[in-house]
Amino acid sequence: MMRRYASKFINWHLGLKNFSFSMVGCEAESYYASRNSKCQGFFSGHLNGSMPKAYATYCAKLPEDPQSTNLASDMLIDSFGRMHTYLRISLTERCNLRCQYCMPAEGVELTRSPQLLSQDEIVHLANLFVSSGVDKIRLTGGEPTIRKDIEDICLQLSNLKGLKTLAMTTNGITLARKLPKLKECGLTSLNISLDTLVPAKFEFLTRRKGHERVMDSINAAIDCGYNPVKVNCVVMRGFNDDEICDFVELTHNKPINVRFIEFMPFDGNVWNVKKLVPYSEMLDRVGKQFPSLKRLQDHPADTAKNFRIDGHLGMVSFITSMTEHFCAGCNRLRLLADGNFKVCLFGPSEVSLRDPLREGAEEHELREIIGAAVKRKKASHAGMFDIAKTANRPMIHIGG
Repeated sequence: MMRRYASKFINWHLGLKNFSFSMVGCEAESYYASRNSKCQGFFSGHLNGSMPKAYATYCAKLPEDPQSTNLASDMLIDSFGRMHTYLRISLTERCNLRCQYCMPAEGVELTRSPQLLSQDEIVHLANLFVSSGVDKIRLTGGEPTIRKDIEDICLQLSNLKGLKTLAMTTNGITLARKLPKLKECGLTSLNISLDTLVPAKFEFLTRRKGHERVMDSINAAIDCGYNPVKVNCVVMRGFNDDEICDFVELTHNKPINVRFIEFMPFDGNVWNVKKLVPYSEMLDRVGKQFPSLKRLQDHPADTAKNFRIDGHLGMVSFITSMTEHFCAGCNRLRLLADGNFKVCLFGPSEVSLRDPLREGAEEHELREIIGAAVKRKKASHAGMFDIAKTANRPMIHIGG
């Protein structure tokens, strides 16, 4: 019966992509020495018994000698030879902000709690992926920190054998007070979303107050030793494109990696090409004000184009999802809060892992479902204008 059930799901279609990160060097040591760490005693780490540190995302091709590594798993290799070692897990569809590019003004219908993955189900599925070759997990939402069992989830995931990096993308509203415990539970890297340095504009964009709390969380992350602290900024013409160089200044004296993200279309966010500030234009603006801007050597699978400025402790990056896609090196998969599995951020197709799991599917049957979905992943997304016309879920459902 379960074999027939698995076959039913294998026939569904899907298709992914996303953000990665890069590292800031040891220059931050002098900065840390000048601050009183709020996270004293929380630096022991849980991943492989080592100090928490940031890892670059990478895309591993199937090795010539599969016996030489435990990463090789046919389940995670698509028809173009891309090995998927990075899983993004959305913990909740709920959020304490209402960002205009993420959620429609009228809101969205949220999945009922019984239909969301439980903590045990999340860990079960995560272990299946990690045992097959995934070595990086990023927790997203909604807003992952509003989930009451977030610390327990981090602790269980960080103890999975083979996992090297446990990251989180957060809006920073409640992060500062939770961060010491999260670090103790094995959280190794952070991306904090912030789209404006002006409190009034923050309130307009997010439909909520909280700018100061986000800034506090960025500083708390630095105090806790995260290096770099990644700050994600979605650039929108006429709203915050005049702040690009102000954001770059954040990297001067702090180990911050500011990552400028091209505005992307999702259901309900009223995407318009006129709002898109292309990478070439952003780069030109930064280069004119900071002439020592230098391109760094990126890994082929990096989603970000990374730069350093002479005398700056941090870094500047650009994520060019719209104008210069990076699908060829994509190594990312997504598990949504409702248990649906998605292999392409911009692809509408999904397949449920929750339903067969709750029906008692065995490990090999779940692997068959996942493997078939990965094999159907396309070489690249449809392109900027086709994406805008393609039906897809709001970002609040997919996970940031």
